[in-house]
Amino acid sequence: MATLTKKQRIFVKEYLVDSNATRAARAAGYSKSSADQIGSRLLKHVKVAAELDRLTTKRCEKLEITADRVLAELARLAFVDPRKFFNADGTAKDIAELDDDTAPSLAGIEVDEIWKGRGEDRKKVGETKKFKIADKGINLERLGKHLKLFTDKVEHTADGESPIRVLWIGERKNVEQRQ
Repeated sequence: MATLTKKQRIFVKEYLVDSNATRAARAAGYSKSSADQIGSRLLKHVKVAAELDRLTTKRCEKLEITADRVLAELARLAFVDPRKFFNADGTAKDIAELDDDTAPSLAGIEVDEIWKGRGEDRKKVGETKKFKIADKGINLERLGKHLKLFTDKVEHTADGESPIRVLWIGERKNVEQRQ
């Protein structure tokens, strides 16, 4: 364990709560007016960074969080088949009936019961279930970024219209000879 001051130890503990360096610096007793700068500086401090890395690694090992598990979960969310929420007759499945690949993609469920009659004559005649599933688009994008499928291409222009041409030393001689 790196030798840290009391404030630095508190900062590390608080930063691990929500990854908010400014809040963690305030909680550690640093000045409110400069907490954002101090928090940023502490994240770059060699001993503080080493302790954050050590504790984060320890937490991930304890929770068995690995890059493979995260990617597998992203894949589940990105490739969920909405048909798996329904029985062959079109009725919605109960949550307990969802398979291990489908259940994690369920972000929410709303059930409205439909009743008919009053008092003792009141009977449940139906229900409406609304499933909210994880956003496939954003999870596909996350996987695509991990796989470097999407790269930002920036094109620079000299006059606002024509792209800037970068010439290598050998090309420059050829261009000059052509002119």
